[in-house]
Amino acid sequence: MTVRHLATLTRGVVRTLAADGAVAVLPIGAVEQHGDHLPLGTDFLLVEAVLDRALEQLADDSTTWVRLPTMTFGHSPHHLFAAAVSLRPATLSDVLADVLASLAQSGFRRIVIVNGHGGNDELVRLAVKAHSLQAEGTAAACSYWTLSADTTAEAAAVERPERTPGHAGWFETSLMLAVHPELVADDRPFQPADPPPLFNQSPAPGLTVERYGEWPRVGGVTDDAAEATAETGRLLLGRRVAGLVAALRGLDEATTSHPLTERGPQA
Repeated sequence: MTVRHLATLTRGVVRTLAADGAVAVLPIGAVEQHGDHLPLGTDFLLVEAVLDRALEQLADDSTTWVRLPTMTFGHSPHHLFAAAVSLRPATLSDVLADVLASLAQSGFRRIVIVNGHGGNDELVRLAVKAHSLQAEGTAAACSYWTLSADTTAEAAAVERPERTPGHAGWFETSLMLAVHPELVADDRPFQPADPPPLFNQSPAPGLTVERYGEWPRVGGVTDDAAEATAETGRLLLGRRVAGLVAALRGLDEATTSHPLTERGPQA
């Protein structure tokens, strides 16, 4: 078995695994409103579902993957109009920096953050960039919904890039129906906003737009979840799990075959 849970290990085992090249994997999500049909823990529940399924597929690899407890709180001020527990950007950045530094001091030279919340995306990427300037080894970050790998033609056909990941809409509701159906309410009311929110439908490709008051104006939900199904969720989940497996294996191969143990000039 090559998947271990950090919280269940003794200090000696952790030091030994880290020295032997184990990869530390940190999932992070958020606690925030997801409309009236999904729980506040949706983001961390989904990233856990994707990560744990991916780790199951990696369990027979020669590499040891050390799974950290999930960081459940993230950067969610845009959802405080309804309900959320939010960390300020500086707070979350400091926490991530401390966690990464702690792992490095504990001996880990390979660390991956797997993110489940859009509001954390830039912050986790900046965290690994900053960490790599201070500590030896390799750090990486990704958001699970951005990773996708071919599984079946049927799974590819259900994808809706324009509605992925959205918020409390078709994508997240489908995934929750697949992994935690008992937490999804049957009633999923949705009223399209006019005009549509710019944060979800940018007027130009590559342009990030935020406008004051948009989230409460649209009711905190980006798109209609009425068409979400558990079967769709299983297909979407399978592609994300396959994508994460490929990403983790790719990182493992790149950092095992070409280890960089000495500091060098940064570009």
